[in-house]
Formats: sequence, C-alpha cells, structure tokens
Amino acid sequence: MSTRPVTRRTGKPGRPGYDLDSLLAVAVKVFNEKGYDGTSMDVLADRLGLSKSSIYHHVSGKQELLELALNRALNALFAATTESGSTEGPYIDRLKYLARRSVEILIAELPYVTLLLRVRGNSAVERRALARRREFDAFVTDLVEQAVREGDLDPDIDPALVARLLFGTVNSLIEWYRPRAGADADTIADAIVRMSFHGLGHTSA
Repeated sequence: MSTRPVTRRTGKPGRPGYDLDSLLAVAVKVFNEKGYDGTSMDVLADRLGLSKSSIYHHVSGKQELLELALNRALNALFAATTESGSTEGPYIDRLKYLARRSVEILIAELPYVTLLLRVRGNSAVERRALARRREFDAFVTDLVEQAVREGDLDPDIDPALVARLLFGTVNSLIEWYRPRAGADADTIADAIVRMSFHGLGHTSA
C-alpha cells in the first residue's frame, strides 16, 4: 500500500536555495538533534547557511517552525482516520488498517513524527499538539471498544490499555527504524499487526 500524499502549507515564495518545506526539513532535523529549547535562531541560521532575516522571510520564528512541523505529523495521522479503511467495515479491520497506515505515515514522515512524540507540553504550541494526540488516542480507543462489542477482541482487557500498547509498539519505530537500513513499511506493518492481533504463532494476518 503506498503512502497517500499529505496537503501541506506552501508558505511564502522562497528565497533562492530554500523554500518553506526545505527550510522546515532542516529545522526539524536540528530540533531532533538539539531539542527545541536548545535550538536558537542563530543555530538554525548557521545550519542553513542563511541570515536570520532570510528565515524570517518564510516564518515569524522558531515557534512557527515547530507548529508547522507538529501539524504536518498530526494532519497526516488524522487524515488516516477519515479514510474508508478506518471508517467502514468491522471495527477490528478498521483498527488493523489504522495501525498499518500509522506505520506508513511514521516511516514517511519520520523526523516530524519523532518530534511530535518527544514534545512535553512546555509551550502553547506543544500543548495544542498534545491535545490533538489525545484526540487521536481517543479515536483508537473507540475502535478497540467497538471491536470488543462486536466480539473480535478480549473484553477483559481495558480498551485504553490496548490502544496504548498497540500504538506504543508503532511509535517505538522512532527509536530504531532507519531508512535504507531495515524492512520496508509493509513488512513492518504486517509484523506489528500479526504480533498484536495473532501473537507469534503460525497464523495469518
């Protein structure tokens, strides 16, 4: 299954060498390396080889860069919740579909999802991102609850715990997955769904 394109803000027309998307990609890399609080506009300008005024041509400051990056990850995840695979059919199939799509999105948007999963609510931007993450978690929990009602999941396990364990496994990819050094998204998604829903015995996903 191919990763679907995500609509992104294009920003102002770019100066030579950098448009908003390429500037954002570098900023996110630096945020992940040094931490958002440890990254100044001077550090970003040095890494980009630009003056700070050239960065301000695109954005108002590093807070806007953070918000754009977090929204890129969140918008991709929420888009997956509106796809037919997440909204139609038995709830157990919807849950499996969303788990697979989340793996695809995490791999396709790895630096952005990594940044999202590391925010701690130290600013209004981060708190808004955490609130949206809780909305996503609630959507997953509801899928689990409905799958229990349909008799496809064990009713003795707390649905919120199931959701955390399942997506905790998905999110753990940020700690070990590296592009070009591991399995592709489909292989990883298959393994996570098989392990989560069928254990490690000889069963098919």
